[in-house]
Amino acid sequence: MTNDPESLRERAARALLAARDRTRALTTCVDDHDLTAQHSPLMSPLVWDLAHIGNQEEQWLLRAVGKRDALRPDIDSVYDAFEHPRAERPSLPLLPPAEAHGYVADVRSRVLDVLESSPLHGAPLLDSGFAFGMIAQHEQQHDETMLITHQLRRGPAALTAPEPPRTADGPLPAEVLVPAGPFTMGTSTEPWALDNERPAHRRLLPAFLIDTTPVSNGAYLDFIGDGGYDEPRWWSPEGWDHIREHRLQAPLFWCHEGGQWLRRRFGVTEPVPPDEPVLHVSWYEADAYARWAGRRLPTEEEWEKAARHDPAGGRSRRCPGFAAFPYREYSEVFFGGPYKVLRGGSFAVDPVACRGTFRNWDLPVRRQIFAGFRTARDADTAGA
Repeated sequence: MTNDPESLRERAARALLAARDRTRALTTCVDDHDLTAQHSPLMSPLVWDLAHIGNQEEQWLLRAVGKRDALRPDIDSVYDAFEHPRAERPSLPLLPPAEAHGYVADVRSRVLDVLESSPLHGAPLLDSGFAFGMIAQHEQQHDETMLITHQLRRGPAALTAPEPPRTADGPLPAEVLVPAGPFTMGTSTEPWALDNERPAHRRLLPAFLIDTTPVSNGAYLDFIGDGGYDEPRWWSPEGWDHIREHRLQAPLFWCHEGGQWLRRRFGVTEPVPPDEPVLHVSWYEADAYARWAGRRLPTEEEWEKAARHDPAGGRSRRCPGFAAFPYREYSEVFFGGPYKVLRGGSFAVDPVACRGTFRNWDLPVRRQIFAGFRTARDADTAGA
């Protein structure tokens, strides 16, 4: 990325505007009732996400970067994601939809003025437009969260999109061998990388094989048909307890009717397409499938090496020394403990928040997220 201030300004503006276009599409396609309703205790009301986006933008770009007076300090606590669990947010004094839309628009108009006058260097928040990139990524992450809320929402479809183009490529090998050796994990050069992606550091891994493509619905249907949900040997003890307690028999949004498997996607019920990646399974379900298939889930290091390593040049394409920045909660709270790391992207992820080093997280029981999975195996067990 160039360090030319005008080019940086243009990139930051594009990222902010693209995120706002998506936010607007997700919050104007339903009425005020749907905006203020909580469609699942796992998710916030859409109007909370909307105003939270504006509040974070105000705090970081207007106050911290622009040194402007606070517009709405009275709502900082209401939209503090770490102070209020999602299930409690409908009871908060939230801005009504019209006021929330007006607030985020007001913040954005002032932020674009700040961007025009910012030197984009001279401080960690300013260097290469980091703070603007951070906020664009934050908004896109909440857009993904709001898309999940739309998937959980009951009622007629509110979102439409064209079918993705079909590839003309021939069949791919089922798996690829990633050779043993070192690789560079993380980054010290990507200017908008978040704290948990830094710094770049060397990792040494043995050879392994990993699926070329994510596990498909069709493959997962084979697991279901073979009694995978009824056989405890495929499950970790915690996973087995969880599926028994919640009586899980298939991915979330799937049902078996009239002799076929159906899924509900954004208000439309349709047959499960066998060639698409399976979604809406928990980490426990992915782990059980991998055991059933005689494989395992890849480690985080294996996933990143497979995604980024160039065996010809020995380099990593586009932890030691970690330091939280610019605030502790984003990474220190969610990495480790009961959380599992999420890597990669899906149709729900914008490119600004989708790179080989990007790290996300969730609990192993979560199924509402748009996450598929690949499996792997050790090379020495595969005759490689």
